[in-house]
Amino acid sequence: MALLKAGPMTQPPPVPVPPPPRGPEALRAAALAGLAALEEVVVGKGPQVRRSLAALLSGGHVLLEDLPGVGKTTLAKGLSRILGGSFQRVQGTNDLLPSDLLGMHLWDAQAQAFRFQPGPVFCNVLLLDELNRIGPKTQSAMLEVMVEGQVTLDRATLKLPDPFFVIATQNPLDHAGTFPLPESQLDRFACALHLGYPDPGAERRILRGEAGADRLEGLVPPLDLEGWRQARAAVREVRLSEAVVAYAERVVARLRAEGGFCSTRAFKHWLGLAQAEAWLAGRAFATPDDLQASLGDTMAHRGQLDERRLTRSERREQLARLLKELPVGWQG
Repeated sequence: MALLKAGPMTQPPPVPVPPPPRGPEALRAAALAGLAALEEVVVGKGPQVRRSLAALLSGGHVLLEDLPGVGKTTLAKGLSRILGGSFQRVQGTNDLLPSDLLGMHLWDAQAQAFRFQPGPVFCNVLLLDELNRIGPKTQSAMLEVMVEGQVTLDRATLKLPDPFFVIATQNPLDHAGTFPLPESQLDRFACALHLGYPDPGAERRILRGEAGADRLEGLVPPLDLEGWRQARAAVREVRLSEAVVAYAERVVARLRAEGGFCSTRAFKHWLGLAQAEAWLAGRAFATPDDLQASLGDTMAHRGQLDERRLTRSERREQLARLLKELPVGWQG
């Protein structure tokens, strides 16, 4: 039996957490305060940090595809600190077993009964570092977890904490020891993000210790977990008009007609991100601009028929071209 690859459940140091606000404006102001604080830690990556928070608010998960050492783990830890819940990090290796993620039943000799030992998935924010180094059998253990927020073991179903948020990182596919992620796994991520190298000014701040991982301890949650649950509920109330949904349907139909993969789940993720972006912008309704801004991050990682030839950047260019060719007011 493989050893657990994650340590015991870790909790952030105790920090003062305000009670959940009662009004939607107070919820939004608190979420934006958390976003501003996180942007001072993960500097120079405002759009990516905002999109990560939007994914958390929409109930989705985030895949970070990038080179090592550009701030992926810092972003994950920063999100866990402003969320205020428990955080677990699992290092992907090819010998990781499903039980190393989900947990297992252990025999308790004193009680003469089996006792369930929870795995690292029982947390609020789970970082799966180098997800594509995990073998396919263990990757499949995350399928139920990421969609249904529960674990089924030995005919028992166990609910995960709420909120539950997964951030996974993926190495370039030409790196040794990697496995391609199956479409069913990729489809469970609301969006894929690229941090890239920081600009010179941001990198200088990190080198001086003014930003980056050295500043994580200064982050405090602007809301408690109940407040974040209320914020998620508020995002779901953002209105999607018939015209906006019809436009989204035309984009999806065009994408599918051109050979792109877009499941109903992907469509729902796209609408959810648009709602979250609208809510963060202070609007009670989503617009085509919200949809257009999030299309690339939502659909680029879901593949094309010629997956092996295309890169993510080329797919993003294809998606941007599709939006230009399909006017918002087009009727057909």
